[in-house]
Amino acid sequence: MKVYREAAVAHKGKMLFAYAGSANQIQDKLKEFMGVTADDMPTLRCILPEKMKKFNAPVAAKDLTVANIGEFIDGINAGTIKPHLKSAPAPETQGDVVVVVGTEFEKLVMDPTKDVLVKYYAPWCGHCKKLAPVWDELGAHFKDNADIVIAKFDATVNEADGVEVSGYPTLKWYPRDNKAGVSYEGERDLPAFKKYIEDNSAAFKDAASAKQEEL
Repeated sequence: MKVYREAAVAHKGKMLFAYAGSANQIQDKLKEFMGVTADDMPTLRCILPEKMKKFNAPVAAKDLTVANIGEFIDGINAGTIKPHLKSAPAPETQGDVVVVVGTEFEKLVMDPTKDVLVKYYAPWCGHCKKLAPVWDELGAHFKDNADIVIAKFDATVNEADGVEVSGYPTLKWYPRDNKAGVSYEGERDLPAFKKYIEDNSAAFKDAASAKQEEL
């Protein structure tokens, strides 16, 4: 804290300096939001609220100095330090519904050979719980087409660059020709989901065309 206070004076005006523990609910929520565990503490983190980007200092707390705290701040302001994204561990095996974590978002969702429908959810969300069995049925329905992926992303413990979730569940379609993603705004039942994919998935149309040729 002595070094941190000295850094706050030395780098005044570059960034707002603050500190928090985990003694109350608000501090605990901040810790959770920043992806800080009890094992991480003490740790130096930064957030740019306007873009909701979070950063981890590359130096352990015991090795922090006024100088390297300044380098950390300057790197964030210059855009040379990449944001830190939360991620749960990747599952060892996958089912009909693919579990996407932060570290595998690029590989699984941005794959240019796949059409991907993602459910961004929170485990405590009532609407998400209601949708879960329908989502499982949807995954089972398309399980034989390897190029159509029905996925889910727990947005409380995972983050991905460019993904902002304002409500749960959020459903987004990432066809192979548009990885910017399209928000799904249709009905949330199995027939509606199936029709949406059949109408919008090139992978589904390719498979249907190949089947027709076989006949």
